[in-house]
Amino acid sequence: MWGFYFEQLINSLPYFLKGLWMTAAVSGLSLIFGTIIGFTWGVIRSGRSLILKSLIGAWVDLIRGTPFLVQIFIVFFILPEFGIHLEAIPAAVLALTNLSGCFICEIVSGGIQAVPHGQREAAVASGLSYYQQLYNVILPQAMRIILPPLVGQYVLLIKDSSVISVIGVVDVTRAGWLTVQRIPEGIMVFGLVGILYFLLCYPLIRFSNNLEKRMTVTATRL
Repeated sequence: MWGFYFEQLINSLPYFLKGLWMTAAVSGLSLIFGTIIGFTWGVIRSGRSLILKSLIGAWVDLIRGTPFLVQIFIVFFILPEFGIHLEAIPAAVLALTNLSGCFICEIVSGGIQAVPHGQREAAVASGLSYYQQLYNVILPQAMRIILPPLVGQYVLLIKDSSVISVIGVVDVTRAGWLTVQRIPEGIMVFGLVGILYFLLCYPLIRFSNNLEKRMTVTATRL
């Protein structure tokens, strides 16, 4: 019986690969938009505007403190009550973008704050404006702190994307749920789902580990 189910699973592999492509596409778009938003919010949160810092901080805390499942339900089921109707895929991208943007904001803000205060004082003494200080002095140094956890956040987002299956997006997870109805061997079906997620995340995991080692070696030499 296992041999029969295994043969069926192999025949279903193209379906899983389509789901993998959907996972990669939705995650990739969300990472691009989330990185742009996260860096922008992170810079603002490290700036001088108390109002903007407070507003962004409150939103980031709200998103980080609530389950992603609830957030995607709000985007897909509640926003239509206010006249904002989104199909499943755009809703998934919006929810994941917001989630990643909030976490990346914290990473960027933390990296900027970790730059030694003496570097800021030296930039001020050189007559640089605030934004010149930020882009010429602070951010280049902060990137050494930001990059390793940033790549790690990308891995977490790909895994969090499995939740989008609940609103009908046929990603790898939903492909597994639909397949297990035909092949009642959950360990085989979701074992394959886990392997596909691993294959998608592993290059980023290795890149993050290598990046962290390089940053550590560079910091030690300095």
